Amino acid sequence: MNLETCLKKMELVGVLAFATVDQEGAPQIRNISAIHYEKDAIYFFTARGKNFCRELQEDGRVQILCYTRYKEMIRMSGKAYAVAEEEQEKWRDLIFEEQPYLANVYQGDTRDIGIIFCIDQAEVEYFNLGVNPIFRETYSLGSVTLKKKGYHITEKCIGCGKCKRVCPQRCIDEGNPYVINQNHCLHCGNCYENCPVKAIERN
Repeated sequence: MNLETCLKKMELVGVLAFATVDQEGAPQIRNISAIHYEKDAIYFFTARGKNFCRELQEDGRVQILCYTRYKEMIRMSGKAYAVAEEEQEKWRDLIFEEQPYLANVYQGDTRDIGIIFCIDQAEVEYFNLGVNPIFRETYSLGSVTLKKKGYHITEKCIGCGKCKRVCPQRCIDEGNPYVINQNHCLHCGNCYENCPVKAIERN
């Protein structure tokens, strides 16, 4: 798996859930399909009068989620920005060409009410529940620095093996200290809760 494949899978799913936060701090989710994919960015269309547009303009933070029929989850977390005014028509026309249904929604010149946003800096997480053991990996779109997630075992480990026994994915290997295989970890916290000496920390 890699970033390019993740973006292709998102494109094949087609309709993605976009999450933002409104002015009161409440979560908001929309299904968006007016999207164009480049190898290093995604561009999407929305109308200027929508609350969604205002939330993007005021804050910009957005999380995008898609789920495939193969139990794969892909989550993109980044910041959207409106593309330059001189580039708006180019990307808008391309999205309308790729998504013919939009001509029925915004007929004629009414497409001018739209605005194109871009995300070219984001963390993209791939999570596959359809394989055994599960598989997860995180990729950087642009120059984003990836943040560590999940749990790790510290030098306080006494080698008792309880963490390994309670791990539902059996992704903990013996060692000094024991080691969690991050690509197969659920981040469920069972090892963390059961360690008798509190040697496991949350990232």
